[in-house]
Amino acid sequence: MTADALSAEPQSARARAFARLRQPAVWDLAVVGGGATGLGVALDAALRGFSVVLLESHDFAGGTSSRSTKLLHGGVRYLAQGNVALVREALAERATVLRIAPHLAQPLPFVMPSYSWWQTPFYGIGLKLYDLMAGRAGLGRTEFLSRAETLAALPGLQPLHLHGGVKYWDGQFDDARLALALARSAEAAGALVINHADVTGLRAFETDAQGAVTELDVRDRFTQAAHRVTARCVINATGVWVDHLRNQVLSAQTAGSAARMVSPSQGVHLVVDREFMPGHHALLVPKTQDGRVLFAVPWLGKLILGTTDTPRQDLSREPDAFAEELDFILSESARVLTRPLTPADIRSVWVGLRPLVAPPESADGATKTISREHTIVVDAPGLVTVTGGKWTTYRAMAEDVLNRCFEAGLLPKRPPADTAHHQLVGAPAPGSTATPIHAAPGLHLYGSDAGAVLACPGADRLLAPGLSEAMVRFAVRFEYAQTVDDLLARRTRLLFLDARAAAAAAPEVASILAEEGAADPSVDAFLRLCQRYLPPGQTI
Repeated sequence: MTADALSAEPQSARARAFARLRQPAVWDLAVVGGGATGLGVALDAALRGFSVVLLESHDFAGGTSSRSTKLLHGGVRYLAQGNVALVREALAERATVLRIAPHLAQPLPFVMPSYSWWQTPFYGIGLKLYDLMAGRAGLGRTEFLSRAETLAALPGLQPLHLHGGVKYWDGQFDDARLALALARSAEAAGALVINHADVTGLRAFETDAQGAVTELDVRDRFTQAAHRVTARCVINATGVWVDHLRNQVLSAQTAGSAARMVSPSQGVHLVVDREFMPGHHALLVPKTQDGRVLFAVPWLGKLILGTTDTPRQDLSREPDAFAEELDFILSESARVLTRPLTPADIRSVWVGLRPLVAPPESADGATKTISREHTIVVDAPGLVTVTGGKWTTYRAMAEDVLNRCFEAGLLPKRPPADTAHHQLVGAPAPGSTATPIHAAPGLHLYGSDAGAVLACPGADRLLAPGLSEAMVRFAVRFEYAQTVDDLLARRTRLLFLDARAAAAAAPEVASILAEEGAADPSVDAFLRLCQRYLPPGQTI
């Protein structure tokens, strides 16, 4: 869609979507869940010519898919486990994402510092093998660094007892904006995608010669209006919440609950100013005092520190960090930084829930596990559940899901779409110079849509660093934003970068959202949320 066409649209993206939803239709595919996996399935299916509706109960990437460590990694950790197939797949998919969305996903150099003499050769040899496996999909060669070279690459690194380091390459990205690019790309391919549309019930029944269909009860979270959607196949891609939707169907059929498919684990991330490590390389400590991994990653003008791996049984939309997790990141970073961090230095804290998989048995006693990374199960006639995996391999997961639908006879088999080369909405022309993802946020994150943003009113009025009035209006008109949270957490990443700055910008953002006809700016709820993104004892 051209910039002129974008700026000429008078109606919000979400209003257009609901107008289309109200038209009678039997969809080939209904995808429930607007995270990386669901959006990838919707795009792939739409490009194959299927009619697709995607329903997200909150916002696109509102859960785990916006709370990653912002890394598109090739799976170097799996190399140590000997899982060569997973590493090869992840390396290939990493290159694909960097190719189809170069404004949102780019190579990033990492350095592993060596504080023992054996660490450089030990990790270096493994990373050289990583290079070899990447082949033409490699992003840069692994290098052995001297002590001086390591300190130059990682200013702010603790020099005491430092022997040297190893430099290697992986990818980083803006996860929420990549999800949004997938949603808009699926829309451009013919799919109907709607956020804040909660699926409250499912019913499967026989219809015509084409087989069974499933009816989905859908509720608009803002107006409470009820809608009914009919589809021949339903994909449950709700991440850590897949068991809730499965049980809606299975309990109605069997008067019991299905075995749990997900055991979530949470990862905590802290954000601080770049002055603690002002270079353009990421730090990786492969083994902390308790055997975990520590990252320090430059991202959107700040520095991300993390992460943890803590089992969690509750499934809060906004999980809080445990005190011991904050202490772990602060204490481990103090071992490798010359300037130790304190809670007062933290600009934002966020938590992501990982959907760790425990595959359930199907009716015939077997399981359908595509890989150890993600699992796909046909739960009932017309319902396919997928969970697990990671951002890097979302596209391959989508292909696996559709292949499973074909095997189960839920969709007629069609040739693959070339999603590996399908440029996402906003991708600039090949050969364009991209602003690094580690740079402060700004208009460059919109890629080829930058002109359409500038065409909206208020392009020269800044509400916060990297955020203009025009960006807010564009977000409602073309990016489905409805609340302050949608805008400041995912259309821009201010909440994830600086919770106090996000709180300060919220009233002005809410006012513009209201002018644009957003359903519920929810500024008070957002201010309460900002408080939860700060460490205990701090206030906005």
